[in-house]
Amino acid sequence: MLTITRALFDQIVAHARADHPDEACGVVAGPEGSGRPERFIPMLNAARSPTFYEFDSADLLKLYRELDDNDEEPVIIYHSHTATEAYPSRTDVTYANEPGAHYVLVSTADHDEAGPFQFRSFRIVDGVITEEDVKVVEAYR
Repeated sequence: MLTITRALFDQIVAHARADHPDEACGVVAGPEGSGRPERFIPMLNAARSPTFYEFDSADLLKLYRELDDNDEEPVIIYHSHTATEAYPSRTDVTYANEPGAHYVLVSTADHDEAGPFQFRSFRIVDGVITEEDVKVVEAYR
């Protein structure tokens, strides 16, 4: 199960809506080994595409150095789907290289400022997709 604060949940959704019609992408980091998402890190979709996302390689290198310096790890790796449901594509599965991370997808297919959206979380390990429940809390205990 992914447990996430309301503030982080809202930031991910806001980023997905703001970047629409392109896919948004980013990371939520947390202390190594905690499994607790804490620090929202929106990234630039270097592909600038409505059907594909790609982290800029220089930004990604900088991010991983920063995570290492702060004893953090990527707890959530998120992106949006702008025209399809919030479910990992074959490309998403191919690029899922953090077996400990929660892969969050937000669908903005029915996009408008206040309209419906899907927010789903998955584990992707060795090409196997497993959906998990999402629990939104006001604060961690």
